[in-house]
Amino acid sequence: MKQRRDFLKSLGLAGLGMTVASPFSAYANIPEQKHAVSNEGLLSKQSNGKQTISILQTTDVHCQVHPHDELFWEDGQIVFRKTGGYANVSAMLRTLREQNPNSFTLDTGDMFQGSELSVETSGRAFVPVLNAMDYDLYLPGNWEVVYGKKNMQDLMGSLSAPKICTNMYHDLGSGRRGELIFQPYDIWNVAGIKIGFLGYTDHLVPKRQSPIYSKGILYTAPEENLAHYVDVLKNQEKCQFIIIIAHLGLSQQIALANRQECNGVNYILGGDTHERVRKPIECKYAKVVEPGAFGSFIGKLDLTVENGKVTGDSYELLEVTADNIKPDPVVAKIVADNEKPYQDTINKIIGYSTIPLYRYFVVENPIDTLVLDGLKWKFKDVDIVLSNGFRFCPPNATPDHTGNIPITEGYLFDMLPVDSVVRTGKVTGAQLLKWLEKELNNVFAEKAENRFGGWVVKFKGMEVTFNAFGPEGRRVQSVTVAGKPLETGRTYRVLACEREGDPEDMLCRMKNVKEAKNTAHTLHSALTDYLKANSPVTPIPKGNAVALDAPKTLLSQVTGVDYQFT
Repeated sequence: MKQRRDFLKSLGLAGLGMTVASPFSAYANIPEQKHAVSNEGLLSKQSNGKQTISILQTTDVHCQVHPHDELFWEDGQIVFRKTGGYANVSAMLRTLREQNPNSFTLDTGDMFQGSELSVETSGRAFVPVLNAMDYDLYLPGNWEVVYGKKNMQDLMGSLSAPKICTNMYHDLGSGRRGELIFQPYDIWNVAGIKIGFLGYTDHLVPKRQSPIYSKGILYTAPEENLAHYVDVLKNQEKCQFIIIIAHLGLSQQIALANRQECNGVNYILGGDTHERVRKPIECKYAKVVEPGAFGSFIGKLDLTVENGKVTGDSYELLEVTADNIKPDPVVAKIVADNEKPYQDTINKIIGYSTIPLYRYFVVENPIDTLVLDGLKWKFKDVDIVLSNGFRFCPPNATPDHTGNIPITEGYLFDMLPVDSVVRTGKVTGAQLLKWLEKELNNVFAEKAENRFGGWVVKFKGMEVTFNAFGPEGRRVQSVTVAGKPLETGRTYRVLACEREGDPEDMLCRMKNVKEAKNTAHTLHSALTDYLKANSPVTPIPKGNAVALDAPKTLLSQVTGVDYQFT
């Protein structure tokens, strides 16, 4: 109990854990969030002869169909509130549209991956949900390819609204580029003006994810054709306002908004890194926003139009607070009907945690600690366990009648939607050092365009101190394995998961791994066995990774701009 309280206190959560029976009784006194919007009493913004165009954005919902615990960082401490749920998002979108006839809705990706229901139906359960919500425009995210190219085309093609993506091409083989898979742009004629949209998804997908997912697709960096299409929209299509809808990650979106190729673009409505931008980030050529994840928020961009010109813009990040909203009954029924065949399995409890589970801090989190603890318990003869720096999975902080937090099979899929095969191999200490430097640069590269979208890679059995904002190639300050200094010439046995399509000698983006082979276990089977034998668990991060120049509560990799995650 003392260990749990110390951990909660270190994160500003001490007030949530003062009793054994109900460690989260303080939830009853959580204040209503000032940005929350109910679906009653919204005011129209049409007045004084001006017209307002409202562009409503969701992104990175990751198939989270029900309200969930959401984590907020307020006054230096963690606060949880119930947010999201597709029926609630739908109701809130409908109300916003009713209050302004010039309202339009778009989603910027990761619609078909992230839950057990999505896996069981290969994403198909979400097509009728999204169609019932009346979106006007879509962009494929980096995870839309998780079921392969053809399934991505089938899923996206089944959506009733237009889809755009300006940098995904058919791969004709031998490096030959075919046509764009989706149309490159879309134009809205509204309130006497034309608004042009371009769509850019993550061009690093083949590196960040299992290469097999995106087989048959060629991606290009946005700057390769951006200037051309901006010219088309401005000078040929005569658009008065240009918006990029993006799934590149906030760092990459900021970098793009500062490139000459972005000249002529007004806004980037972004996604991928689950950041919560409450005030537009002003860059050299465009403003950048990103509206969180898991259906917890709706981004609302209002454009003021007078005499055929956009004369002003304002932006709000609206919280989808579950208690304030009457769910959309149509969407709620679709969700219930689609989930019914799998409901018993999804809700099956496979273990318990004594502390909240989440994945919001850049360096270490309880969810990742749970994964690492389970794998090290299952594979005791491995020196080092490795896990990717995933972002997806909403928090889980609500105890049941036991006083502990239930972990269901469905939540296991939320944590690890891809049930990869556990893979082992042997590497030298020198390889580990080189790999660590590369992975840290992916997160903390000085140039925003060089940052990947994930958090710091996770590990157990190895302890690392580093300077997050140190020079490239020299961030790592110390490494120990089992309490002893890393030996560059020594061979260590490591464990990670198989990424389909990777070379046989690659493990967790580490090349030239010796004796690499798959085990008889998957991530899910190993964690299920671990929870069965050890529940309830207390997955407090152990300080295996320590940034010497940043707090352990670091919530974003974005630096150098006026932005803070809250």
